[in-house]
Amino acid sequence: MTHLLITYGLVLLFVLVAVESAGIPLPGETALIAAAVLASQGHYSIAWVIVIAAAGAVVGDNIGYWIGRIGGRRLLERWEPIARYSRRALPPAERFFNRHGGKTVFIGRFVAVLRVTAAWLAGISHMTWWRFFLWNAAGGIAWATLVGTLAYYAGKAAADAVSRYGLYALGGLAVLGIVAFVGLHLWRKRVAESL
Repeated sequence: MTHLLITYGLVLLFVLVAVESAGIPLPGETALIAAAVLASQGHYSIAWVIVIAAAGAVVGDNIGYWIGRIGGRRLLERWEPIARYSRRALPPAERFFNRHGGKTVFIGRFVAVLRVTAAWLAGISHMTWWRFFLWNAAGGIAWATLVGTLAYYAGKAAADAVSRYGLYALGGLAVLGIVAFVGLHLWRKRVAESL
């Protein structure tokens, strides 16, 4: 099974990222992280992992954009309760995408829910394709590079720590991660209370 995963892992990475980007919630980012960790262990080239993930993101987002552009409004008009809501919601959404569509598409690549829906929303609100494509490509490349590189070096560091210090290092890393998570949560809570 591991041999199959390593043999077809980059194809699987492309498919998962593209399908998630087209609008079906799949673990595309998890696939990128797994491929980058495998690259840190010498199974793949990290450059190819980043290129394939970025290509999957751009291709999938463009498919989602065109699905939203061609059939999104018809889908929204299909059921009357949704149609009533969409008649009220679409004009402000179109104005929003006219003003902030590029930023939304770029930032959406880094947010799980938006990663799945941003392309559809851009298509439904008739954002111009060239503008969508440029921001989408920039976001896909930045996302694949950042997440892939972080996972590559984190995977390499974890593997080095485990090989050097054994499973105690892995436990130590887990404890550090939990402490950082709790500290961040408490800090956010304190900031929210001070506002």
